[in-house]
Amino acid sequence: MTRNLPNLVTAVRVAIAPVVAFLLLRPESWARFLAFLLFLAAALSDLWDGHLARSRNQVTEFGKVVDPIADKLLLVAALVPLYVVTSRHLELAGIPVFGQVPLWAVFVLLGREVLITSLRLAAARHGEVVAARRLGKRKAVAQNIFLGAAILWVTFRTAGFGRGSTGFWEFFHGFHGWFTAAFLAVALILTVVSMVLYLFTFTRIFARATS
Repeated sequence: MTRNLPNLVTAVRVAIAPVVAFLLLRPESWARFLAFLLFLAAALSDLWDGHLARSRNQVTEFGKVVDPIADKLLLVAALVPLYVVTSRHLELAGIPVFGQVPLWAVFVLLGREVLITSLRLAAARHGEVVAARRLGKRKAVAQNIFLGAAILWVTFRTAGFGRGSTGFWEFFHGFHGWFTAAFLAVALILTVVSMVLYLFTFTRIFARATS
């Protein structure tokens, strides 16, 4: 694995996930800003390692198995601490429409991953490999944009930014809030739609397997 750069990038992304969670749960703004930088690097590396693997013809079984695990670990590592922080410290919430990161949204985003992963494993036992859909990849991008924006939102609020701001900074803070809320909504919609499409696919697979 050490000679395979895409696999190394994937392994580093796995290692970054718990660090992001730890830093987000720290009360200091510098720690949360560092969490944002690490999350951003990990999210961008997800696009990079796939391109590297294909361009270098280094697609491996390790990458196929660990890459989606790394994605889900990063989602959990950012989403759960964001829920904890914004629900326990309301001064760090204030996202338009949603207020805090809502618990029901956590269940929707994580529940979809658990369900589809479980069904993929069940389909694999019947000899069926269900590849990632393009919509699923767009869902992942929307989730990462929301999570990055939300981490930055909590970071700014921790530093006291946005409370009592005037002029340009008041406008920027408002725009940032609506941007975060919009991408949470987009991520939720794409999550539900992609889940429904996958469920249709798995229904056909299991129907063939039992016929």
